[in-house]
Amino acid sequence: MATTRNAHAGWVGDLPTGAGQVTLDSSELGTFDITWKARAEAAEGKTSPEELIAAAHASCFAMAFSNELSTAGHAADYVNTSAAVTFVPGTGITGSHLTLAAKIPGISQEDFNTISNAAKSGCPVSAALAGVEITLDATLEA
Repeated sequence: MATTRNAHAGWVGDLPTGAGQVTLDSSELGTFDITWKARAEAAEGKTSPEELIAAAHASCFAMAFSNELSTAGHAADYVNTSAAVTFVPGTGITGSHLTLAAKIPGISQEDFNTISNAAKSGCPVSAALAGVEITLDATLEA
């Protein structure tokens, strides 16, 4: 079954000095301030499209990894993921760097690497970001 999630944004002013807000409509979790400065310089309490993409990528990868792991017959004690999306003004989004740290009893390093790489390529957000470099640092913790 297909699902659609919605958000909307409003903006007032020009790009460098204007400001806006983005609202998460589907979840109703909140409205967040956005500015060019928050996107291209320091966040200063505001968000950016790249931060929202990073949140989407980290959560999608965590889900994909957990699915690949259970499909292979493993269960994690914990899985921690993060994503760092890089934006270069004048160029655009240049990459997303995923970081994974997991504790998984009884898994080999080789299986962990295979599963984490499968999750990286199988994550739907990774597919949506196919035009940029996606890297992964995966650590199996003892």
